This record gives sequence, structure tokens and C-alpha cells, in this order.
Amino acid sequence: MSGKDKLFSEYQSLVAEIERHNRLYYDNDAPEISDYEYDMLMQRLKKIEAENPDFVSASSPTQHVGGTFSEGLFVPVEHRVQMGSLRDVFSFEDIRDFDRKVRETIENPVYVVEPKIDGLSVSLEYVDGKFVRGSTRGNGFVGEDVTANLMTITSIPKSLPEALPFLEVRGEVYMPTEVFYSIVEKQEENGEKPFKNPRNAAAGSLRQKNSEITRERRLSVFIFNIQQIEGKDIDTHSGGLDFLASLGFPVTPSYNCFEDIEDVISEIEKIGENRGKYSFDIDGAVVKVNNLTDREALGATAKYPRWAVAFKYPPEEKETVLREIEINVGRTGALTPTAIFDPIMLAGTSVSRAVLHNQDFITEKDIRIGDTIVVRKAGEIIPEVLYSKAHADGSVPYFIPSVCPSCNSAVFKSEDEAVIRCINPECPAQLSRNIIHFASKAAMDIDGLGPAIVDTLIENSLIASAADLYTLIPEQLENIEGLGKKSAQNLINAISASKSRELSNVLTALGIRHIGEKVAELISERLKTIDEIMAADFDTLCAIDGVGEEMAKSIIQFFSEEQSVHLIEALKNAGVNMTQSAKEKGSKFLGLTFVLTGTLPTYTRDEASEIIKNLGGKVSGSVSKKTSYVVAGEEAGSKLTKANELGVPVITEAELIKMAES
Repeated sequence: MSGKDKLFSEYQSLVAEIERHNRLYYDNDAPEISDYEYDMLMQRLKKIEAENPDFVSASSPTQHVGGTFSEGLFVPVEHRVQMGSLRDVFSFEDIRDFDRKVRETIENPVYVVEPKIDGLSVSLEYVDGKFVRGSTRGNGFVGEDVTANLMTITSIPKSLPEALPFLEVRGEVYMPTEVFYSIVEKQEENGEKPFKNPRNAAAGSLRQKNSEITRERRLSVFIFNIQQIEGKDIDTHSGGLDFLASLGFPVTPSYNCFEDIEDVISEIEKIGENRGKYSFDIDGAVVKVNNLTDREALGATAKYPRWAVAFKYPPEEKETVLREIEINVGRTGALTPTAIFDPIMLAGTSVSRAVLHNQDFITEKDIRIGDTIVVRKAGEIIPEVLYSKAHADGSVPYFIPSVCPSCNSAVFKSEDEAVIRCINPECPAQLSRNIIHFASKAAMDIDGLGPAIVDTLIENSLIASAADLYTLIPEQLENIEGLGKKSAQNLINAISASKSRELSNVLTALGIRHIGEKVAELISERLKTIDEIMAADFDTLCAIDGVGEEMAKSIIQFFSEEQSVHLIEALKNAGVNMTQSAKEKGSKFLGLTFVLTGTLPTYTRDEASEIIKNLGGKVSGSVSKKTSYVVAGEEAGSKLTKANELGVPVITEAELIKMAES
């Protein structure tokens, strides 16, 4: 094989690899490599193409935007103004070269420098000052209609003080770092795979079928460009941002103008030095020609405008010494190993801890206590251990303990997940979260038993398990901060009232992995007592409609533990009901499947679901050809669209109630 053939073979492999990473990043929101590693692949591809222009085809990743339009997931939106990407540069000499090329066409250009927010690019359209449609970038020409999800973002103005005939703006939806940290913490506590970085968390949250999930993720947006405008003349980019800010848009947090390219470089350095102080993730700085007429003169290539570039900061990697591996126990019993190392400065902040995920991760990288390790911040946010550079003398491989560090119970690892768990329901490390869950509305519904009171009860050794709640007396509670004599008695009354809850509530309250409120109901309606559930084998549980294999395994494993049996006995002795009453159901909706979407005017979704189920109907979370009716409220999103596409009847809440009462 000739040298040219070998190079072409490398080129084809590189194209295929980059396209695979494009799909993972843009379409699946699940990248396998860092932004820097991706950028280096693209740089190699560009170098080969520059030296071998005959290799280049229209399908090359250098010739199109990375994302695609996902067929069938959302309604397509054609962008009248292309939502292109910017050319990435990695050195200050590249910035100077950009300036030289601009000056070949433009005299005395003025540049705007902005931080490059790392999120998901969106278009927002306004007609007569009202927000009417929002879409993702997609492939730059066709995106996805995500209006319902964007409506949940409070920082997006829904109406403008100036009723312009038409306005289209481009922005970046992002997840604030504080929100990101809180979500990742919960994911790790629950033994779930955590988001890799805020960008992918934001992208995955915005492209949800259920807009309520998007709302819970508390996304924000920065607007950085006017795509189209009618009724107003704008001459400069900075002037456009000023105008958008006056309309109430949250515009790019800082944008400054410079005439000298060396001042531009100083601003890039300044943004880089402060990137750890932002409340959002950035991956670079953007340099744009300010005058819009100058931009037209400069034009664009097939993929990039010639009037802007994006400077990408290299990831910081530093060596340190691993001193300890700390094991934390989450609410679901997941044992999470955390590396404790000598403090280092990364992206402007001091770092001394990084999650090691699980035993597989530790074994694969052969991480040992005393090692010299290399650490970086993934996406400039979450510290991660990249690899062990050198083992300490006499070091040995590390293994997560076979017993829970909190309660000394044997830990458990299922065959199909990497997480090791403690499933002792009385484990002290899980006690507070378990009791808060036990008392929640979907479980035992103990009104007034909030997190602060639960923590105080534990700290004062008044409870050591959920069953101990039923031994409390008013005198023990009266001196607790926030509880007087009357409120203490009210709490005792609420605890006592919870004894009569249904078996399904008790099953939910136990916090068995994979067993939520709906599954608990299905099981309790089929197996009417706690003793029947505890005695049920795998086949019996799997035979229940809606109960999968993983759910069945979780139930069997939970009730095989001595501590679980002890808890059930203690609850029985306290007088907690352990049977499911036979509910008389109507048959009016028998054989019918309903899907609820949007905000209903009178009932909550749970209340409407209860009406349907009490009349023999089923409630589903997704629309299909088997759906009988879609009940649509305000701000109904993709489910309504899907129903219309499939020809499924769409009714209002009022029509549902009329059907129920007729």
C-alpha cells in the first residue's frame, strides 16, 4: 500500500470516528471523549484535508454542523437563517492570523469578545412581541421544535415590552453549575450514572418528551445574537445585544469591544483566568467583527463565517498524590468511592476530591492509595481522575470493602450494574433519607415530618428506624426546635393516622430499588398482604403486569435480608396496616388507555389519573396507536403533536369528566 493510500485509509477512519462522536455528543448527549480530545481529532482531519484537498467530500465533518435532526422525536423546524458553527482556534497566533485576514477586506475593524457558554444552541421566535416558537440548532438548517420545553425556562421572556412584528434570536441553553452539582449529587447517591458535564445535562434536559422533567432541571439561557428582526434597524452586534437587554433578554454576560488585536488577546486571557468564577460552564471565548455591514463584506465559507472565531481553552491537567479513598453511602445504599488527594488548583479553584465512580473504574485504571495521579476538571466543572502515573512503593490494588462502612452489613452487587450497595433498611448512613422517603406523600404521607425534624430526632437518639416513629410520644417532641405542644401532638396524630395507609403505601415507603408508587400499587393489588409479597418467588412477581425482572430481583433481595424482616415485624407490632383493601372499580373506562399532557385547569395529573383508574382505565406516559384518548391541557407539548400525527382522539379535561359522569 502506497503512502497516499495509507493516508487516505487513516482519513476515512478519522471521518467515521468523528461522525460517531458527533452522534454521541449532539444527538445522544452522551459523549465518550472530552471536548479537547474531539478538537484534536478535528485538527488532524483538517490538516490532512489541507494537504490533500482531493480527499474532501461533502460528507466530511469539516463541511457540516455536527448535529442532526432526530426523525420522529420532535417536529422539524426549518431555519430561514442558518444556525452555523464557528471555526475553532487554539493559539494566540491563530487569533492574529484571523485579524490579518479580516484586515485584507475591512479597514480598522472593531471586535467584540465574549465568553463562549457551553450549552445547547437554540432559536427563539417572537411575533408581535410574543414568544411563539423555539427550536434546537439540529444540523444548522433543520432543528427540532422544543417550544413546550423552552416555555419552562423562566429566564426566557414570554412577551416583550416592544411588540416587534418579528424577531428571531439565537441563544445558548445551559445548566447553572449549582444546579448541575445538586443533580449529580442526587444521581451519585442513588447509584445512577451521573451527567458528565453541564452541557450534556442541559441538552438531555431540553430534549425531553416530558416538559415537566425539563422544568425540574432548572435550565437557564443566554442570548448572543439577533438572527432576524423586523421593525428595528441594528448596525452593530454590541448594539444588538444592548437592545435585546433592554427588551428583557438575558444576554451574553460580558461583551467588550476592541480595535487592537493584542487587546483582544488580553481579554481572552482575562476570561480564561476567571472561568472558574462563572456560575456557568464556558469552553472558550468568541471573537466577532462588530459591524454588521463589515460581516456581509467578509461573508462565509460552506461551514463557518469569516467574521468570527472561537478560541478554545486547553484543559488543565495536574499531578497530585492520592492519600485516601473515602466510601460514602447514598440514600439507595450505593457505595461511592471518592479520591482524597493533596490540594491542587484547577480552573481557578482548589480541588482535593474526585469521585471514582465504582470498583470497575478503580480496577481498570489500577488506582491505588499513595499513587501519583493525574486530575483534571471534566467540562471545567467536575474533578476527575484521568489515570495513575506512578504507584507508590509497596502499594496494593484497592477494593471497595465487602461490608458497609456505616452498618457493617454485607454489601450486594447485581450482575448487571457496576454499583455496590448496602440494602440494610436500618443502615445509619441512609437513615435520614430513608425516613424522609418513608414519610413522603407518595408513601406513608406523614404531614409535618420534614427533613429538619427527622435529623433532630436521629441526633437525639429518639429514632433508629422508621418503626421507631410509632413509639414516639408528645412529651419527647415538645422541646424540639420548631415544635410546640400543639404541633407535637399534631405530628403524633399524623404518625398514628399513617398506620391505616394501604399496603401499597407501605411497599413504596420501604424504598426498595426500582419500586415506585405505581409498581407498588400493581403488586399490592395482586398480592394482598405483605406476607404474600415477602414469600413471592421470581416467576410470581414477573407474572404481574408492569413488573419487570429487575424489579422482581430487587424485591427478593430486599426481603432476603434479616434487617428487612426485622423492620417489617417492628412495623406490624406498631399496628401498621399490612394489607391492601379491595377497591371497587367501575368499568366505564375498561379497556381504554389515556395519556395526560399539559396543565389541566381543575385537577392535577395524579388526581385525573386516579379518576381514570377508578373507572377501570389505564394511564400511560407515552402516545402510541394503542392510546384511546389524549387529555390535553395548557402548554401541551410533543404528546399532543404525536396524537395528531397518529390520529388519536384529543379531549379536554371537561370532556374527560363528562365521559366519567355520563
